[in-house]
Amino acid sequence: MDKNEIRNFIARRAAKELKDGDVVNLGIGLPTAIPNFLPQGVNVILQSENGLIGMGPTPEEGKENPFYTNAGGGFISTTESASSFDSATSFGIIRGGHVDVSILGAMQVDEQGDLANWMIPGKKTPGMGGAMDLLVGAKKVILAMEHTAKGNPKILKKCTLPLTAKGQVNMIITEMGVMEITPKGIVLKEINPEFTVEQVQAATEAQLIIDENLKNIE
Repeated sequence: MDKNEIRNFIARRAAKELKDGDVVNLGIGLPTAIPNFLPQGVNVILQSENGLIGMGPTPEEGKENPFYTNAGGGFISTTESASSFDSATSFGIIRGGHVDVSILGAMQVDEQGDLANWMIPGKKTPGMGGAMDLLVGAKKVILAMEHTAKGNPKILKKCTLPLTAKGQVNMIITEMGVMEITPKGIVLKEINPEFTVEQVQAATEAQLIIDENLKNIE
């Protein structure tokens, strides 16, 4: 699969985790493609931590409203029932536990559910943003990400980069499989039929627990 196929594969599978009426926060990058693959009849309420609830699809080129951007600075549209407010109110929604699902990317994640997704030491970074609050405030945290970075595992025994939050990740979805983080470790629940279990494990530093009912990603 090329980059675009990988992105769409992950986004399509991640969309199946969302239920009708969920309040959802999507991280920048790959997660923003997830609304394009929502199952028919599933409508979610998209929240942006810079002060908006009720985000719509990405606007067509030339029809952007300069007053509406997401937390990453990208142009967005709004639904008819959208509401905008200040950042304090937005983070009150997040910290108050009103976000059902947060879907983010990752640089590293480990078998304890620790996440590193905001900086590489020695490189310039704009800051952590709202990721720390989303990780501890959302009811469910899903990582939608490529399985490796330049051939190096991103799913580790222990994160080596500065952490965004400890023990908050519930699920990992990559082009290779769907994994749940449990007290016993990372359980491989679903696998892309293009790969074998051995190939998935070889691309993963953490030792995977293979679910006895392992099934193919549909």
